[in-house]
Amino acid sequence: MTRETIPDLKDFRALALRLNEAASAETLPRFRNKTEVFNKAGIWFDPVTQADREAERAMRRMIRMVFPKHAILGEEFGEEPGDGHHEAGTVSDWRWVLDPIDGTRAFVCGVASWMTLIGLEYKGEPVMGLIEQPFTGESWLGVPGETIYRRNDEAIKCETSDVTSLDRARVTTTDPRAIDGYFDKSEAEVFSQLGRKSRLARFSLDAYAYALLALGELDVVLEAGLARYDYAALIPVVEGAGGVVTNWRGEPMGSDARGEILACATPQLHEETLALIADIREQQGAAT
Repeated sequence: MTRETIPDLKDFRALALRLNEAASAETLPRFRNKTEVFNKAGIWFDPVTQADREAERAMRRMIRMVFPKHAILGEEFGEEPGDGHHEAGTVSDWRWVLDPIDGTRAFVCGVASWMTLIGLEYKGEPVMGLIEQPFTGESWLGVPGETIYRRNDEAIKCETSDVTSLDRARVTTTDPRAIDGYFDKSEAEVFSQLGRKSRLARFSLDAYAYALLALGELDVVLEAGLARYDYAALIPVVEGAGGVVTNWRGEPMGSDARGEILACATPQLHEETLALIADIREQQGAAT
């Protein structure tokens, strides 16, 4: 999809900013305030708080008021189809994708790396993404060809770094551990080898990592186990700043069941990283 085939996003940008304000009104008062934590996974710990739930409820109410025919997908309350018809070009081509608190583990530990993610898809492709850290007052709004970073009254057009090789790259993942983290054993080994070939590696940033990549402060993010609501908002932010986002095979996100994502600052760095992943996967296959 080219920039020319996407309708004007002006009204949607305005709503995204209002959604963000509504979410912040629910999350900020509960941050570092001994909020109650629930486990939504049962046998293993997957935390959720009232901040997650109330922020998503607030955003859904606002979308329904302004664009009642749009579909909504959110982490806490699932899929809500739009009311429109499904002919090409109708409003039902639009879907909002919400993650009220990406990084709930960070949230419940009082770490300001959690983010609110608001994505907008057109005909199944992410075309706008808003990433915000309410506690620090930082936000990134990405649309085709542009990502704007804002903090307080400052606004900057984002550009990814010019790093083109892994030996100069700053790489990250949220949790590099196998099994206990988001990787299985083979995926953890891929990141381990990637980290050894890079200049440095950092961990536990959640969606903040993609925002920092768009700002030119990180160069590679490699993760797995992501759902649509985890990454839909990230893609326009990274791509709008000049970066590249695919799965681990170089395909569009959503092409695999494991939710593997690779975000890189430059096409050259992306190509080198994909080649490394392919080599490691081939070695892993030969060893089994």
